[in-house]
Amino acid sequence: MGTPLGLHVIVEKIGHGQPPGMVFKGRVPTGRHFSEFGDEENRANLVTTRILWLSGLEPGANCGGEVDSHDRYIYIHGTNHEDRIGTPQSAGCVLMRNLDMVELFEQARVGDQVWIIA
Repeated sequence: MGTPLGLHVIVEKIGHGQPPGMVFKGRVPTGRHFSEFGDEENRANLVTTRILWLSGLEPGANCGGEVDSHDRYIYIHGTNHEDRIGTPQSAGCVLMRNLDMVELFEQARVGDQVWIIA
């Protein structure tokens, strides 16, 4: 399905105060930096540093049914593969460099709108 395009809203901010590179599972910090994971685990795109959980605002495009961004767990988050930023590598999330994610997280507020374009 890929990253859902269109207008979204930030509905939840997760990870305040966690160190850059912290890995989250089920939106809960694991207590481990991605460098502490083995090669097999690090092959996947891990959710790291901070999470901005998005909800779509455009019915049929990113809201409702199978395309619903919130129900699909679409986030803006850090990644353990910063070297791949700019290339498609996610099932839908927007991936950022970890330090950039910290900066964005500090500026963003719940209720802020995000417009995702191709």
